[in-house]
Amino acid sequence: MATTTPAAPAAGKPKRRWGTTAVGILILCVMLFPLYWMVDTALQPQSGLLEVDAVPHSLDLSGFSSALKEQGGHLLTSLAVALGAVVICLAFAAPAAYGLAQFRLRGTRTVVFGTLITQMVPGIVIANALYSAYVDLGLVNSYFGLMLADASLGIPFAIVLMRSFMVAIPREVIEAAEMDGAGRLRTFVQVVLPMSRNALITAGLFSFLYAWSDFMFALTLNTTDDVKPITLGIYQYIGAHVGDWGSVMAASVLSAIPAAVLLVLAQKYIAAGISGGSVK
Repeated sequence: MATTTPAAPAAGKPKRRWGTTAVGILILCVMLFPLYWMVDTALQPQSGLLEVDAVPHSLDLSGFSSALKEQGGHLLTSLAVALGAVVICLAFAAPAAYGLAQFRLRGTRTVVFGTLITQMVPGIVIANALYSAYVDLGLVNSYFGLMLADASLGIPFAIVLMRSFMVAIPREVIEAAEMDGAGRLRTFVQVVLPMSRNALITAGLFSFLYAWSDFMFALTLNTTDDVKPITLGIYQYIGAHVGDWGSVMAASVLSAIPAAVLLVLAQKYIAAGISGGSVK
């Protein structure tokens, strides 16, 4: 009588590691819990901070209505300032990254290292130095002044990120464009920038997040309510509505939505932009 042997497991098939998955889910839950509690509190505007139910029994959107009415203008201010900061950041960082990547300049590594060092300077030091300069230039309490200050937060990171990507662009592609009669500016705009799309989107997104979440420059470089981003609005909102945490949390939820939406829409570009310079 013939005997059969059990089939061997398929080679190369990964084993399920339930323990690792469980730990990952647990860590994710811990990280997302503050976000859940913020939304939960926003949906219970009539409850005190220590009286919030773990699960809301009804959806009360009055906190969002109040927050949108009182903080909607500040959200638009943050959006305008953040978008302006992105434009300024990319306008400075992209040509600088291209020059450091493709031109054989002396001291390139020193410049890149110095660019990284600038990110270690405390923000309060930069804000105090900018305030004195802004007073002389008349940029205090202005949209452009805040855009320029917020752009300085993202420029170092954008230069380093885009340079690592542009270094990987084949020199032959640039030389071919120059042989076709394109100058350096045209080559940069029509060849280099389209090939660096992922890095540009990634740098622009991080620059937007830096500007959107800025509080130090908004507090230091504004002495009136003419230009008040949402971060400064929520800070003052807490002092005025310390007993209405539902509206405060609703304003916080509204301020987190644009950043969350951008991260979801641009996640594939972020992954490609960060890893693109290290693959080739």
